[in-house]
Amino acid sequence: MLWAAFAVHGAVIAQTVPEAEPDFVFTVQAEGQHAILRALTRAPICPGVEWDGRAAQPMGRRADAAIVPVRGDSAQAESRPAIFDVLTCEANWPQGVRQARVAGREVAAPHTEIKRIVLIGDTGCRMKASENAFQPCNDDLKWPFARVAQSAAALKPDLVVHVGDIHYRESPCPPANAGCANSIWGYGYEAWQADFFSPAKPLLERAPWVFVRGNHESCFRAGQGWFRFVDSQAWREERSCNQTAFDAEADYSEPFAVPVAADTQLIVFDSSRTQGKPFSTSDLAYGKYAQQMRQVAALAQLRPNSFFMSHHPLLAVAPVKDPSRFKPGGNEGLQSVFGALYPRRLFPPGVSVALHGHVHLFESISFKSDHPLSLVLGNSGSAIEGLVPDVLPVGAKIYEGVEVDDYAARSGYGFATLDRIDSKGGGNWRLTEYTIDGVPVIECAISEGRSRCSRLAAPTK
Repeated sequence: MLWAAFAVHGAVIAQTVPEAEPDFVFTVQAEGQHAILRALTRAPICPGVEWDGRAAQPMGRRADAAIVPVRGDSAQAESRPAIFDVLTCEANWPQGVRQARVAGREVAAPHTEIKRIVLIGDTGCRMKASENAFQPCNDDLKWPFARVAQSAAALKPDLVVHVGDIHYRESPCPPANAGCANSIWGYGYEAWQADFFSPAKPLLERAPWVFVRGNHESCFRAGQGWFRFVDSQAWREERSCNQTAFDAEADYSEPFAVPVAADTQLIVFDSSRTQGKPFSTSDLAYGKYAQQMRQVAALAQLRPNSFFMSHHPLLAVAPVKDPSRFKPGGNEGLQSVFGALYPRRLFPPGVSVALHGHVHLFESISFKSDHPLSLVLGNSGSAIEGLVPDVLPVGAKIYEGVEVDDYAARSGYGFATLDRIDSKGGGNWRLTEYTIDGVPVIECAISEGRSRCSRLAAPTK
């Protein structure tokens, strides 16, 4: 055992830590071709990394272990300090390096050619006292994220995209609730480990990840863990969510682009602090999002096809108790900003596909009107909140001026893949929706911002 000390707001706390390999090692895909190796360790120093078999070099410290006091605006009435009893370490992947080892463990390397992308979203186990919502975290059919991760890893993706809402364990499980009994809760490392890192481990080890920030990762919720563990930009106190005084910066991360083919890129947009009603033009969020959408428009000129990714969808169908009913599910906050800038299609030229989570189901909606294909991928673990129709009713109005051409939806748990089906450009991809055990059930051909979907089999789970 080793003795380590870390400072918490002026006080020094000592603890014993085991001499052990890191808890988790994974790769975050950042802007452009930039990839970041991350390690979470309970040791007092960062581990070394061997690049292409060369002598180990120490990883840098991203965020030290700490105990962060409860924020005054915490989302739940019952909260507690966030204990981050791990050191977060990182190192930039050098150009041309194809292999890395940390503590003898091989790490998923960035791929020079992306052929298959796994798409997941809304993965955590919901424990939320303010809504009296407690998902059975102890049942792998009712919280199936571990099975989803295992099945997705078996498909050997080149890249994984998480479209947001990673952390859901905000409140303690009520007494006598066997479904979530003894579940870890709070915003510290143990809850992140239980809700994400442990069940996701097979998939973390398989490929680099692009993380999209969801509303559950806002500063007043699990934002502290977001910035410590999975955010792709540099960690600093002003972007840590530790102090509410800096939220105007920390809650609005800059958009960035990740190329996945010569003709296609992903554009990552942080919508974590949007709301369900239109913004006033005087709102802070309105100004922030308008500025960042202008940046998105500039980024969209870098490749012929841009896949825009935000947690909140703009064009979607909402889940309801009666699937014969129809309810639009687009976020009115984002619609109010995007619609003012781009009144005809909501998105700037060059955006051909929009990928989202937040709505806990799978949807592919293609349009006759000039709107990008809308994909919703929020069904990878968190509680299913309702049903959607298999066929849209005549006259169903998703948004003003929108005409639906092709629609496929599924309300069960699962995940999806995007497979590139040509190597010479053209923006042609195949989208496949799977059950939690990796059975394909819906397949969609994507080309030039349009899709055609067909059902392959009846969902079994």
